[in-house]
Amino acid sequence: MQQTVLILGANGRFGSNAAQAFAAAGWQVRKFDRSRDRLEQAARGADVIVNAWNPPYHHWAKEIPALHARVRRAALENDATVIIPGNVYVFGPDAPFRWTSDTPHLATNPLGKLRIDMENAYRRDGVRTIVLRSGDYIDTSASGNWFDMLMGKHLSKGKFYYPGRADIPHAWGYLPDVARAAVMLSEKRDQLKRFEDVPFPGYTLTGQELVAAISKVSGRDIKLKKMLWWPMNFARPFAPVLNGIFEMRYLWNLPHRLDGERFNALLPDFQPTPMEEALARGIAPLMPDAASPKPRRAAA
Repeated sequence: MQQTVLILGANGRFGSNAAQAFAAAGWQVRKFDRSRDRLEQAARGADVIVNAWNPPYHHWAKEIPALHARVRRAALENDATVIIPGNVYVFGPDAPFRWTSDTPHLATNPLGKLRIDMENAYRRDGVRTIVLRSGDYIDTSASGNWFDMLMGKHLSKGKFYYPGRADIPHAWGYLPDVARAAVMLSEKRDQLKRFEDVPFPGYTLTGQELVAAISKVSGRDIKLKKMLWWPMNFARPFAPVLNGIFEMRYLWNLPHRLDGERFNALLPDFQPTPMEEALARGIAPLMPDAASPKPRRAAA
């Protein structure tokens, strides 16, 4: 019997990749349209709900609690499993280097606390939930994330701007891989705990390693530049979303990695895309003249 997934935020970064991955796996994909659909009706009969709704930072406090409350109600009415694309905001600046399913959520800043409260609400209400927690995304299109919007926007000129210390490890997730993992976890949801927190191991790279890898796959000598924050300060009164970007700035100066122990235990056969291939596809929209590698998969 064909399984059904409802994608909330199907036009966004995670949602669009999830829609492609579920369709490729043979699922019936419903894309929620907020202009015409009612969530309660759209969720009827759905086995999985991918909650990829993500309002701008400055709307989080006003919108996130109500949005997720609606999703929780719809999921409970159908006993559907909710997939949440989790982030690393919950850990806080005092977190240890290695982040696992059991690492305490100690964030005290507003955005971090909002994410902690949101996730806790799913656990409290007994919703079948999978939090697939990734580092910063590498996408195959220019989707407005850190990698393409701020760091790699001048790659065609041979420059890559890094927003923090370039000598410390930082977590990255190749978005098509994260979406494939969401499908695989969904397909074994009946074997999972009621609430699963699954860090996605992805790639852990320093800024220096990242630029060296981009230079290799592009065939060009890419220069690592330090991103200047002070010009954005002048725009903050006119672009309130920048306040959230400044709030999370500490992540670029905090060494960290997402541990793959739980992920590998649940998905031992998952084959990640090799890092160089993922980076080649990530820079393709930013460097159209860069060589495009032939697709291949790493050994599990």
